[in-house]
Amino acid sequence: MKEAMEGLARGKRTLLAVALATFALGFALRGCLFSRHVSEKTDGAGPTARAAEVWTCSMHPQIRQPKPGKCPICAMDLIPVAGDSGSEAGVPRQITLSPSARKRAEVVVAPVERLAVEVEIRMVGKVQFDETRLAYIAPRVAGRIDRLYANFAGMPVKSGDHLADMYSPEMVAAQQELLQAVQSAGGASASATLLNATRERLRLWGLTAEQIAEIERSGQVRDHVTFYSPIGGIVVEKEAREGQYVETGMRLFTVADLTRVWVQLDAYESDLAWLRYAQDVEFQAEAYPGETFKGTIAFIDPILNPMTRTVKVRVIVANADGRLKPEMFVRAVVKAAVAGDGKVLRSDLRGKWISPMHPEIVKDGPGACDVCGMPLVRAEELGYVDADETDVVLPLVVPVSAPLVTGKRAMVYVALPKEEGVYEGRDVVLGPRAGDYYLVKEGLKAGERVVVHGAFKLDSSLQIQGKPSMMAPDGGSAPVEHLPGEASPAVLPVVAAPEAFRKQVDLVLDSVLTMADALADDSLEAARTNASQAKKALAEVDMSLLAGDAHARWMQSLKVLNLSLDQLIPAKDIESFRTAFSSLSSEMARVVKTFGPVRTEPIYEIHCPMAFENRGANWLQKDQAVRNPYFGKSMLMCGEVSETIPSGGGHSHE
Repeated sequence: MKEAMEGLARGKRTLLAVALATFALGFALRGCLFSRHVSEKTDGAGPTARAAEVWTCSMHPQIRQPKPGKCPICAMDLIPVAGDSGSEAGVPRQITLSPSARKRAEVVVAPVERLAVEVEIRMVGKVQFDETRLAYIAPRVAGRIDRLYANFAGMPVKSGDHLADMYSPEMVAAQQELLQAVQSAGGASASATLLNATRERLRLWGLTAEQIAEIERSGQVRDHVTFYSPIGGIVVEKEAREGQYVETGMRLFTVADLTRVWVQLDAYESDLAWLRYAQDVEFQAEAYPGETFKGTIAFIDPILNPMTRTVKVRVIVANADGRLKPEMFVRAVVKAAVAGDGKVLRSDLRGKWISPMHPEIVKDGPGACDVCGMPLVRAEELGYVDADETDVVLPLVVPVSAPLVTGKRAMVYVALPKEEGVYEGRDVVLGPRAGDYYLVKEGLKAGERVVVHGAFKLDSSLQIQGKPSMMAPDGGSAPVEHLPGEASPAVLPVVAAPEAFRKQVDLVLDSVLTMADALADDSLEAARTNASQAKKALAEVDMSLLAGDAHARWMQSLKVLNLSLDQLIPAKDIESFRTAFSSLSSEMARVVKTFGPVRTEPIYEIHCPMAFENRGANWLQKDQAVRNPYFGKSMLMCGEVSETIPSGGGHSHE
């Protein structure tokens, strides 16, 4: 028994010794391996590689890989997220880029400034008669037209020219009464009263004092009454016919003085804040391309047209040479200088005197209106001058490319002054657009620097990381990562998508293709119509048809497409439209390559290296005949086919 117990004790001591030896060996090996691992990481990639856990592309921040390599989209070297393109700790709307990343992302900043800017209001309309310079010739007694001198419409006449002769029995009888009254007057007061009454009746029937005196002198009754033109101009309407019996008040002729005309323009209600009486207007007529005419706003209709949502704006235009003809189509521009409070500046009217009924009458001092004779009034009293120039504060503005705008929200990325490469997203309140600038009401101050190129890439990067951004104000979007060991093709691989889904996307593509053609034709209205159709087609795409990776990719593209369309539709000029179209076209190309179009013919991706100041841009076309949407007719054929995307989503490089 004793020997057994001793054997058991010896066994326990042996096992304990083995365990201790094993632990010591393992600890030693662990130390060696750990030292070797640290040495390998330090020797291989430096401190940045130790810190980086995720690698991304500066041009395509949606790419997220666990190790260094090439971007599967553009083949650029991936960069580490940590310290190079990531959100600052505790500041979810900040992002940091290294100098090399900023260069590759083409980030450009510009200062927030107070500048004297002008709002351009563009309108269309037609030339019309000046209604104050129309004369209607009508008989004041019944009769018969026996002779026409102005026998066709369009005939030029001078003031006092005869137009027609009319026989009137009533006029003959009145002349006979006049001669009888002259014979019987002889100094009697009663006869003198009758004579004066007869003269007045003939005058009211259209005879001049000279004609009445000639009848009295000659003692002869005139068989016919002659109609004379009261003004010089053009006979624009002729209702009279020889041998025609006419009644009192029937219009025989209409004479228009075309040395001054009206231009009636249609102004959208959103532009009314910038329009004032007596503003200068420049316009071009279709008949005289390249030639500019000038006029003055004389009337703004107080009633809005409920169908077109426009207001009529009347412009007075001198037309001494008669080149402007009624019904000519014109395109007009009004440039309104803007003060810091958003009001229109009219310093050119300071100290002037204006007619309240005819604002086109502007004089340097008091006097009477040349048209109606009313006393002139100071421009300040009429409200045409809003502020003294010494008190004017220039508006705070940013370039139009700085803010990301969607719906009622607007956001800019501000370069922090004391932190190189750090950009902060900031919500701002924008005022109206003034040419190449937006007025800023809240959110920025003079001297700050905002991103004017590359803001969309910064925003996409934050959105991909699930941080608050313009596209995702509350954050939460999941990043797209490539699985370890996954191949890195030249483009994103085609994902499986039902044919029904691809047909719906193809409707969006059709609108984008047509939009590019409209821009190539310099047609902003047609392009805007196609953008609205694309927005409608995009809303009808059923994303529930997708699952897994296909659904995730579509959700990312959907946000980009919607944001681009939200910037396109309200664009007021074609250059702003073209800038937003570049983002839309790039994302649409990615969608086509990812899911594939449902069509038998290929789609061509065209590249123009000269677009946007030589930064370059792409677009999609149905054929290979280049039609550049970024330059339009000025450089229609600038570009070349970079890729051919056949049906099904595959692609080949030309």
